[in-house]
Amino acid sequence: MQLTGSTNFRPVSGLRPRTLYRSDHLGALNADDARQIQALGIQRVLDFRGVDERESAVCALPDVTVHSLPIEPTVVQALNSLVAAGQTLTKEVVAHHMRETYRGFVRENTHRFAEFFGHLLESGEPTVFHCTAGKDRTGFAAALVLHALGAPDDEVMHDYLLTNERLAMPSVSRYGLPGEVMAVLWRVQPDFLQAAFDEAAAAHGSVDGYLREALGVGDPQREHLRGLYLA
Repeated sequence: MQLTGSTNFRPVSGLRPRTLYRSDHLGALNADDARQIQALGIQRVLDFRGVDERESAVCALPDVTVHSLPIEPTVVQALNSLVAAGQTLTKEVVAHHMRETYRGFVRENTHRFAEFFGHLLESGEPTVFHCTAGKDRTGFAAALVLHALGAPDDEVMHDYLLTNERLAMPSVSRYGLPGEVMAVLWRVQPDFLQAAFDEAAAAHGSVDGYLREALGVGDPQREHLRGLYLA
Protein backbone atom coordinates (compact mmCIF):
# COMPACT_ATOMS: atom_id res chain seq x y z
CA MET A 1 0.00 0.00 0.00
CA GLN A 2 1.39 3.40 -1.02
CA LEU A 3 0.02 6.32 0.97
CA THR A 4 0.91 9.94 0.35
CA GLY A 5 0.13 11.12 3.87
CA SER A 6 1.60 8.22 5.83
CA THR A 7 4.82 6.26 5.39
CA ASN A 8 4.64 3.89 8.36
CA PHE A 9 1.15 2.39 7.94
CA ARG A 10 1.40 -1.42 7.90
CA PRO A 11 -0.12 -4.57 9.33
CA VAL A 12 1.33 -5.88 12.57
CA SER A 13 3.56 -8.76 11.51
CA GLY A 14 2.26 -12.32 11.61
CA LEU A 15 -1.40 -11.68 12.45
CA ARG A 16 -4.55 -12.72 10.64
CA PRO A 17 -5.00 -10.52 7.56
CA ARG A 18 -7.06 -7.37 7.92
CA THR A 19 -7.22 -7.32 11.71
CA LEU A 20 -4.59 -5.09 13.28
CA TYR A 21 -2.51 -2.30 11.76
CA ARG A 22 0.06 0.12 13.14
CA SER A 23 0.84 3.54 11.74
CA ASP A 24 2.23 7.02 12.04
CA HIS A 25 -0.45 9.69 12.50
CA LEU A 26 -3.48 9.82 10.22
CA GLY A 27 -3.80 13.60 10.09
CA ALA A 28 -2.11 14.08 6.71
CA LEU A 29 -4.10 11.55 4.69
CA ASN A 30 -5.56 12.70 1.39
CA ALA A 31 -8.79 11.36 -0.10
CA ASP A 32 -7.05 8.52 -1.95
CA ASP A 33 -5.16 7.51 1.20
CA ALA A 34 -8.42 7.40 3.12
CA ARG A 35 -10.07 5.25 0.45
CA GLN A 36 -7.22 2.75 0.54
CA ILE A 37 -7.44 2.44 4.32
CA GLN A 38 -11.23 2.26 4.28
CA ALA A 39 -10.97 -0.64 1.83
CA LEU A 40 -9.27 -2.61 4.61
CA GLY A 41 -12.43 -2.34 6.68
CA ILE A 42 -10.84 -0.20 9.41
CA GLN A 43 -13.51 0.72 11.95
CA ARG A 44 -11.52 1.56 15.07
CA VAL A 45 -8.56 3.88 15.66
CA LEU A 46 -6.53 3.82 18.88
CA ASP A 47 -4.54 7.05 19.17
CA PHE A 48 -1.59 7.31 21.59
CA ARG A 49 -0.82 10.95 20.78
CA GLY A 50 -0.85 13.71 23.35
CA VAL A 51 -3.34 16.59 23.37
CA ASP A 52 -1.39 19.08 21.24
CA GLU A 53 -0.40 16.38 18.76
CA ARG A 54 -4.02 15.39 18.21
CA GLU A 55 -5.23 18.96 17.86
CA SER A 56 -2.56 19.86 15.30
CA ALA A 57 -3.25 16.82 13.08
CA VAL A 58 -6.82 15.60 13.51
CA CYS A 59 -7.52 12.11 12.18
CA ALA A 60 -8.47 12.44 8.50
CA LEU A 61 -10.00 8.96 8.24
CA PRO A 62 -13.81 9.25 7.98
CA ASP A 63 -16.40 6.94 9.49
CA VAL A 64 -14.23 5.43 12.21
CA THR A 65 -14.41 5.46 15.99
CA VAL A 66 -11.33 7.14 17.45
CA HIS A 67 -10.31 6.27 21.00
CA SER A 68 -7.76 8.60 22.59
CA LEU A 69 -5.15 6.91 24.80
CA PRO A 70 -2.92 9.95 25.37
CA ILE A 71 0.75 9.51 26.20
CA GLU A 72 2.38 12.91 26.13
CA PRO A 73 5.70 13.05 24.26
CA THR A 74 8.74 13.73 26.43
CA VAL A 75 11.98 13.26 24.51
CA VAL A 76 11.84 16.37 22.31
CA GLN A 77 10.97 18.49 25.33
CA ALA A 78 13.89 17.01 27.27
CA LEU A 79 16.29 17.67 24.41
CA ASN A 80 15.05 21.24 24.05
CA SER A 81 15.73 21.81 27.74
CA LEU A 82 19.27 20.50 27.34
CA VAL A 83 19.91 22.82 24.41
CA ALA A 84 18.48 25.78 26.37
CA ALA A 85 20.88 24.92 29.18
CA GLY A 86 23.79 25.07 26.76
CA GLN A 87 24.45 21.35 26.42
CA THR A 88 25.58 19.99 23.08
CA LEU A 89 23.40 17.20 21.76
CA THR A 90 25.21 14.07 20.63
CA LYS A 91 23.84 10.77 19.40
CA GLU A 92 24.81 9.21 22.75
CA VAL A 93 22.84 11.82 24.70
CA VAL A 94 19.79 11.34 22.47
CA ALA A 95 19.99 7.55 22.73
CA HIS A 96 20.06 7.85 26.53
CA HIS A 97 16.92 9.97 26.52
CA MET A 98 15.22 7.59 24.10
CA ARG A 99 15.87 4.70 26.49
CA GLU A 100 14.47 6.82 29.33
CA THR A 101 11.37 7.51 27.21
CA TYR A 102 10.79 3.79 26.81
CA ARG A 103 11.30 3.16 30.51
CA GLY A 104 8.71 5.88 31.08
CA PHE A 105 6.15 3.92 29.09
CA VAL A 106 6.24 1.36 31.89
CA ARG A 107 6.79 3.69 34.84
CA GLU A 108 4.21 6.32 33.95
CA ASN A 109 1.93 5.10 31.17
CA THR A 110 1.08 1.50 31.96
CA HIS A 111 -2.57 2.48 32.38
CA ARG A 112 -2.70 3.57 28.74
CA PHE A 113 -1.39 0.23 27.52
CA ALA A 114 -3.91 -1.51 29.77
CA GLU A 115 -6.65 0.55 28.10
CA PHE A 116 -5.18 -0.39 24.73
CA PHE A 117 -5.48 -4.10 25.48
CA GLY A 118 -8.98 -3.53 26.83
CA HIS A 119 -10.05 -2.28 23.41
CA LEU A 120 -8.32 -5.14 21.60
CA LEU A 121 -10.04 -7.67 23.82
CA GLU A 122 -13.49 -6.21 23.19
CA SER A 123 -13.57 -7.29 19.55
CA GLY A 124 -11.38 -8.23 16.62
CA GLU A 125 -12.77 -5.58 14.29
CA PRO A 126 -10.18 -4.13 11.89
CA THR A 127 -8.19 -1.62 13.91
CA VAL A 128 -5.27 0.73 13.48
CA PHE A 129 -3.26 2.08 16.42
CA HIS A 130 -0.78 4.89 16.11
CA CYS A 131 1.10 7.82 17.62
CA THR A 132 2.81 10.60 15.66
CA ALA A 133 5.66 8.73 13.97
CA GLY A 134 4.36 5.23 14.72
CA LYS A 135 7.69 4.13 16.13
CA ASP A 136 7.94 4.49 19.94
CA ARG A 137 4.57 4.47 21.72
CA THR A 138 3.18 2.46 18.83
CA GLY A 139 6.28 0.27 18.65
CA PHE A 140 6.07 -0.70 22.30
CA ALA A 141 2.34 -1.42 21.97
CA ALA A 142 2.92 -3.65 18.94
CA ALA A 143 5.72 -5.47 20.72
CA LEU A 144 3.46 -6.14 23.70
CA VAL A 145 0.73 -7.48 21.41
CA LEU A 146 3.10 -9.81 19.62
CA HIS A 147 4.60 -11.01 22.90
CA ALA A 148 1.12 -11.64 24.31
CA LEU A 149 0.28 -13.67 21.20
CA GLY A 150 3.35 -15.84 21.69
CA ALA A 151 5.58 -14.50 18.93
CA PRO A 152 9.28 -15.33 19.39
CA ASP A 153 11.59 -12.51 20.38
CA ASP A 154 13.17 -12.23 16.93
CA GLU A 155 9.77 -11.73 15.30
CA VAL A 156 8.84 -9.09 17.85
CA MET A 157 12.06 -7.23 17.14
CA HIS A 158 11.67 -7.64 13.37
CA ASP A 159 8.27 -5.93 13.44
CA TYR A 160 9.69 -3.16 15.62
CA LEU A 161 12.71 -2.49 13.40
CA LEU A 162 10.67 -2.35 10.19
CA THR A 163 10.04 1.28 11.06
CA ASN A 164 13.60 2.03 9.97
CA GLU A 165 12.71 0.87 6.45
CA ARG A 166 9.35 2.63 6.31
CA LEU A 167 9.33 5.92 8.18
CA ALA A 168 10.41 8.94 6.13
CA MET A 169 12.81 11.10 8.12
CA PRO A 170 12.14 14.85 7.92
CA SER A 171 14.82 17.18 6.67
CA VAL A 172 17.51 18.04 9.18
CA SER A 173 16.77 21.74 8.72
CA ARG A 174 13.22 21.29 10.01
CA TYR A 175 14.47 20.69 13.54
CA GLY A 176 17.87 22.34 13.32
CA LEU A 177 19.59 19.26 14.77
CA PRO A 178 22.76 17.55 13.54
CA GLY A 179 22.19 14.70 11.11
CA GLU A 180 23.60 12.08 13.49
CA VAL A 181 21.20 13.27 16.20
CA MET A 182 18.22 13.12 13.85
CA ALA A 183 19.24 9.61 12.81
CA VAL A 184 18.84 8.47 16.43
CA LEU A 185 15.76 10.55 17.19
CA TRP A 186 13.81 9.50 14.11
CA ARG A 187 14.72 5.81 14.05
CA VAL A 188 14.42 2.86 16.40
CA GLN A 189 17.12 0.74 18.00
CA PRO A 190 16.87 -2.66 19.70
CA ASP A 191 18.13 -1.21 22.99
CA PHE A 192 15.22 1.26 23.09
CA LEU A 193 12.63 -1.50 23.13
CA GLN A 194 14.79 -3.61 25.42
CA ALA A 195 14.86 -0.75 27.94
CA ALA A 196 11.06 -0.91 28.22
CA PHE A 197 11.07 -4.70 28.51
CA ASP A 198 13.79 -4.54 31.18
CA GLU A 199 11.77 -1.98 33.13
CA ALA A 200 8.70 -4.21 32.92
CA ALA A 201 10.69 -7.23 34.08
CA ALA A 202 12.27 -5.28 36.94
CA ALA A 203 8.83 -4.33 38.26
CA HIS A 204 6.99 -7.58 37.57
CA GLY A 205 9.58 -10.32 37.19
CA SER A 206 9.15 -10.70 33.43
CA VAL A 207 7.29 -9.24 30.48
CA ASP A 208 4.71 -11.99 31.02
CA GLY A 209 4.33 -10.80 34.61
CA TYR A 210 3.89 -7.22 33.40
CA LEU A 211 1.17 -8.31 30.98
CA ARG A 212 -0.60 -10.29 33.66
CA GLU A 213 -0.22 -8.05 36.71
CA ALA A 214 -0.13 -4.55 35.24
CA LEU A 215 -2.08 -4.83 32.00
CA GLY A 216 -4.67 -7.45 32.99
CA VAL A 217 -3.60 -9.78 30.18
CA GLY A 218 -3.26 -13.20 31.78
CA ASP A 219 -3.60 -16.61 30.19
CA PRO A 220 -7.37 -16.37 29.49
CA GLN A 221 -7.00 -12.96 27.89
CA ARG A 222 -4.02 -14.11 25.82
CA GLU A 223 -6.02 -17.06 24.57
CA HIS A 224 -8.87 -14.71 23.63
CA LEU A 225 -6.43 -12.45 21.76
CA ARG A 226 -5.12 -15.44 19.84
CA GLY A 227 -8.66 -16.30 18.80
CA LEU A 228 -9.26 -12.74 17.61
CA TYR A 229 -6.02 -11.92 15.84
CA LEU A 230 -4.24 -15.10 14.80
CA ALA A 231 -5.13 -17.16 11.72
